[in-house]
Amino acid sequence: MEGGVHEFDGSTFRECFSLTWRNPYVLRLAFSAGIGGLLFGYDTGVISGALLYIRDDFRSVDKNTWLQEMIVSMAVAGAIIGAAIGGWANDRYGRRTSILVADALFFVGAVVMASAMGPGQLVVGRVFVGLGVGMASMTSPLYISEASPARIRGALVSTNGLLITGGQFLSYLINLAFTKAPGTWRWMLGVAAVPAVGREEEAEEILRKIYSAEEVEREKEELKESVEAEARERSSSEKMSLVTLLMTTATVRRGLVAGVGLQVFQQLVGINTVMYYSPTIVQLAGFASNQTALALSLVTSGLNAAGSVVSIYFIDRTGRRKLLVISLAGVILSLGVLSAVFHEATSHSPPVGAAETTHFDGGALTCPEYRSSSSFWDCTRCLKAASTECGFCASGGGDKLLAGACMVAASNTTARDACHGEGREWYTRGCPSRYGWMAMVGLALYIVFFSPGMGTVPWIVNSEIYPLRHRGVCGGAAATANWVSNLAVAQSFLSLTEAIGAAWTFLIFGGLSVAALAFVLVCVPETKGLPIEEVEKMLERRELRLRFWPKRRRAGDDGDGGGKTGGV
Repeated sequence: MEGGVHEFDGSTFRECFSLTWRNPYVLRLAFSAGIGGLLFGYDTGVISGALLYIRDDFRSVDKNTWLQEMIVSMAVAGAIIGAAIGGWANDRYGRRTSILVADALFFVGAVVMASAMGPGQLVVGRVFVGLGVGMASMTSPLYISEASPARIRGALVSTNGLLITGGQFLSYLINLAFTKAPGTWRWMLGVAAVPAVGREEEAEEILRKIYSAEEVEREKEELKESVEAEARERSSSEKMSLVTLLMTTATVRRGLVAGVGLQVFQQLVGINTVMYYSPTIVQLAGFASNQTALALSLVTSGLNAAGSVVSIYFIDRTGRRKLLVISLAGVILSLGVLSAVFHEATSHSPPVGAAETTHFDGGALTCPEYRSSSSFWDCTRCLKAASTECGFCASGGGDKLLAGACMVAASNTTARDACHGEGREWYTRGCPSRYGWMAMVGLALYIVFFSPGMGTVPWIVNSEIYPLRHRGVCGGAAATANWVSNLAVAQSFLSLTEAIGAAWTFLIFGGLSVAALAFVLVCVPETKGLPIEEVEKMLERRELRLRFWPKRRRAGDDGDGGGKTGGV
């Protein structure tokens, strides 16, 4: 395999499909390994819609923000353990066995959740699912990367990202399909028990199915050299902890800084607040109905899946680093829009009218805190009533921005039913707003920019940046860092929106996105088109460079015939 970046004749995207048309086994291998990615996406996406109905079935969950965050984030806690175990299991038992174990954990978790009799059993099921998600998150891209020709490795690893986002989109479709079915959320969570398949092939047979006949011997020789190098260091490297590797091996240290940093920032820019709480965010933007919230969330999920297709096209054509920079610039812009929209929505919340409130049952349903207050109240203040859980019944005159009623919402549905009985909308998580559609535009822009870059590139970089002999443990460390960051975001989002409001919460994510952009410019190397063996050599001699746009050759310059790395 030649060193340096490959010069492309036309689109790598077309080359990928040309190769897989001639040799469909490569694509079948990628999609088979990516089944874990499909389940990963489904199980992370399905909870966003299921949570709306879990709150309706279990009163202990409905107004307990901490318990809602627990149900969501316990899958993430399980994923932290699964990713850590996955790194060890990949080196000890192999990629295929790890993928099959992940699929089995998905099955067990889905069954436990679908049969849950209370929040506690739901949490247990979410932990099992999380263990599977964690193992699949670092095993599937690694397996695909090692089985892919270097020229199209990025595109094929992106199929795992496509299956993840496709699984999330499928989860929203299924959520929407079961909104009228008895036991809504049980069906939503139980469907994940369906797919689990695996196959085994010998190494040389796999190579002959992936590469042309003239390439097989070369690939075998390179793998043999790599294995021999690994064997020479095995006696020492097996005894080396991750901390020791960081202190003594510059290549590993540089790779981990880039890989772990990308995984952490992928979560800190806020993506899983959108994927886990998308319907809730839609309701915060002023759309009260569960069905409407799910339908609008389907749009963002669909854009996420479409972004993965865009990534497949551009990842080996544009490069990892440029795609990250463009992605983060758009994410910063989108979060700024969301912050501004939610600030305006909160500032222009519909007022509470005394006549509108006492209109219901002679005032018997009036929020006690509002009844005892003499100051101005609006919908936002009604929903934040400290002493009693209260809801807002929008105006029935056709304009939801006119004065509405603030009524008690705790422990019964009387007020909600009375509001719906007059054809009005009942709000408990957000207020009517003229800016709701702008919030949807902001969410859509966020996904459009995030998905092709920050959505897929961190996993691709982590599948190709570490030395072969340390890839399992390093990939596991990076995936674990991703899930720890994910847990921090998932467990704090609802609490943050209650404490400081959605506007400030999205502004915080915007600030973290700026930090992520600076990190990419400084610390992340370009690995586009590099054979895996060349990535290690590049890291050995890597210098810190801020430039990443390739320097154009002037007419008459002599070339050395090699590819350029275009910066870091």
